[in-house]
Amino acid sequence: MKVSVVILTYNQKNFIGKAIESALAQETNFDFEILVGDDCSTDGAQEVIQGYQNQYPDKVKAILHSKNLGQNGLFNTIETLKLATGDYIAPMDGDDYWTSPHKLQIQVDFMEANPSFSACFHNALITYEDGTPSHELNSPDQKTIITVEDLVGEDEIWFMATSAVMFKNGLMYYPEWFLQSTSGDIPRYVILAKQGPIGYVSGVMSVYRKNRGGASFRDHYKDARFLYNRIKMYEGINKELGQQYDDLLKRNIARYYKMLLEARQYQKSYFRRANLAIKYLELGKPDRETTREVVRDYIIPKWMMQVYSFFALLPHRLKESSR
Repeated sequence: MKVSVVILTYNQKNFIGKAIESALAQETNFDFEILVGDDCSTDGAQEVIQGYQNQYPDKVKAILHSKNLGQNGLFNTIETLKLATGDYIAPMDGDDYWTSPHKLQIQVDFMEANPSFSACFHNALITYEDGTPSHELNSPDQKTIITVEDLVGEDEIWFMATSAVMFKNGLMYYPEWFLQSTSGDIPRYVILAKQGPIGYVSGVMSVYRKNRGGASFRDHYKDARFLYNRIKMYEGINKELGQQYDDLLKRNIARYYKMLLEARQYQKSYFRRANLAIKYLELGKPDRETTREVVRDYIIPKWMMQVYSFFALLPHRLKESSR
């Protein structure tokens, strides 16, 4: 088996059929299988998947979990990947689909011609259910050879859609920090890039849907649990890479501590926010103006600021009252 197409889904009844059909439409000179891992959907998606297996028993294999495995689909992914027998893995989320029938052939040809590479990816079209105009994920000047260095920075770096990637089977492993992460793509690409460069194949060959049932809409940047999870993930990546990019990743982590200052769980907690502000200043080392604003807004108690303002304005008030 040359390729295992691995489709991961949960409650995507309205989309899963198109995802499977786009995989069935692939034209290749090699064999491939389609594994559909469903994380105990409750919307009827499992019946749709079962129907495709019944219709294409030699091509489609339904992996239907009897309970939700949790962690934002991570364990569904891991368990489904365990069953993949192909030399290469081509993942796809259940609400995405491929637009080129030659996608698998093009990527396999690339991987076979570049045996030292761990993976490759292509461009994808991002579409939105709310009517926002579609746009391509990758720009015309997209770098063609990606290394670990390209995946770490002060900001979160993401430019590879799940449906656009193909990687060698057998390279993935899951350290504890990965198993605790609610993001699968970012850690996966870091681990793959550690074992070989990732190549870029030009051309738009898939669609990445942004819909309200998708993972991207569950990532709440005002939710403390999500933000702490991101902090743990980047701490894990930093350890995984032997602190080689320590300064960059600490500044990235600092961003999440700053976001925590506005987390809805801490809106009325002065002491928690003050501690988070100090942590942000320690890790992020922001400029003087930002430091001053953070100290003023989150570290100095409001009553102290009020007392300071009262005495600072007192001479002016006395002068005004004497007129």
